[in-house]
Amino acid sequence: MIVKTYGSAIQGVQASTITIEVNVSSRGSKFFMVGLPDNAIKESEQRITSALQHIGKQMPRTRTVVNLAPAAIRKTGAAYDLPIAIGILGACGQISGDSFASHLMMGEISLDGKLLPVKGALSMALQARTEGFTGIILPLDNAAEAALVEDVAVYGATHISEVINHFRGSTLLNPTTAGRGNWLLQQPVSYDFDFSEVKGQQHIKRALEIAAAGGHNAVLIGPPGAGKTMLAKRFPSILPPLPLEEALETTMIYSVAGKTAAHTSLIVQRPFRAPHHGISDVALVGGGSTIQPGEISLAHNGVLFLDELPEFRRSVLEVLRQPMEEGSVTIARARQAITFPANFMLLASMNPCPCGYFNHPEKKCSCAPGMVYKYLNKISGPLMDRIDLHVEVTPVTYTALTESTPAESSHVIRQRVIAARALQKERFGDHGVSSNARMTAKMMHTYCHTDAESQQLLRNAMKRLQLSARAFDRIMKVSRTIADLDNSERITARHMAEAIQYRSLDRQSWGC
Repeated sequence: MIVKTYGSAIQGVQASTITIEVNVSSRGSKFFMVGLPDNAIKESEQRITSALQHIGKQMPRTRTVVNLAPAAIRKTGAAYDLPIAIGILGACGQISGDSFASHLMMGEISLDGKLLPVKGALSMALQARTEGFTGIILPLDNAAEAALVEDVAVYGATHISEVINHFRGSTLLNPTTAGRGNWLLQQPVSYDFDFSEVKGQQHIKRALEIAAAGGHNAVLIGPPGAGKTMLAKRFPSILPPLPLEEALETTMIYSVAGKTAAHTSLIVQRPFRAPHHGISDVALVGGGSTIQPGEISLAHNGVLFLDELPEFRRSVLEVLRQPMEEGSVTIARARQAITFPANFMLLASMNPCPCGYFNHPEKKCSCAPGMVYKYLNKISGPLMDRIDLHVEVTPVTYTALTESTPAESSHVIRQRVIAARALQKERFGDHGVSSNARMTAKMMHTYCHTDAESQQLLRNAMKRLQLSARAFDRIMKVSRTIADLDNSERITARHMAEAIQYRSLDRQSWGC
């Protein structure tokens, strides 16, 4: 007898439906697994045998063939245990397979029959809805996440016996309900750090506000102890909230990577990833023997913070160039190429030289001639060109540190950021662009209106600083964001001048 059950294979962040065909015949006594399974799937026979014995069931003692179709897709992981086990029980007549065709199921089975969580539950649920399945059965820990998808019933189970009883009709599983995104996104998000705790540094706060409002990349450069890392840690508190579509995208990536917490449904806070400078290029962009998303994809719709930027290996930093432009990264292997989203804001910090005191207003730099240039040259020109805001961080004075007047809170700054993003959303409409930083050249010609004075300012800056065409684009985009914060339709000379001043590392005085 041949019985079919259905599961999912994750490729990148997308799922593909897999048909598990089980044939139990009276001739022979061997178990065969075909359809390009990996070792973890081949070992499922032993796990399923133990689990069925634990609940008083038996594996068929006759010839059993399990085929995972289509065979062209490589299947990995132990999450196929559940559909294989249910298919075997259906093929040997221990349960009825009449309702298998309407359900998609995935779950790893322990030796005593308990269901263990799987990766990519949200992607599976989305694919189940697309394929027209009426229900999806998953381990209970994954049910809340999958239940975000409407129009498909999500059933969470803790043990294989519950799934068997569900198909028998003796004890039906209860559908899992989750608050659909709008309610979840409206829940208050608390932050451990706030800009009200920062004394002085008004120009740095202003630069970070511009970065948050337009989705721009930024680098903070200054001496040790000036507050670069402290300011960066507070940056998430002024970012705009995640809209539902972006929250689902982010949750999908974390689900595929296996980084969602148990019983977590939706990620409602923008990611803030801060990898150590010893990270490898594979860990940063993604890859591995089983291709997984890297840090830049885990920072999708959020922030990738690289502290002490020159300490990262140059080969690691160079792999950032293409994802920063495209908003995605493609991991190519001999047999497959997988694309992960990587639309992140890069926030970096660095010292200006090895000793840290180049251009310091009070302390003298002890570096030998040429060392400053060599140190800054660890970061290539093309990469630095892709960073919109170069922000000089100066030491905080004693007067500022002892100031008793409360500083502006993150909540106040965040409201201005949200207002600026609302303008951008209205401006770009259905263009698929959510921030000024992602404007195309055509959009810049349409939306970046400048007057004669601002054009002259930019012309002089291009000539004096010898800026590249990419730097020109960055300045235009930043000036558009500054105008949005001013609620101005046209970019004025004041907006342009402020945008130009954020090209610190293009100046001849740095490291030469």
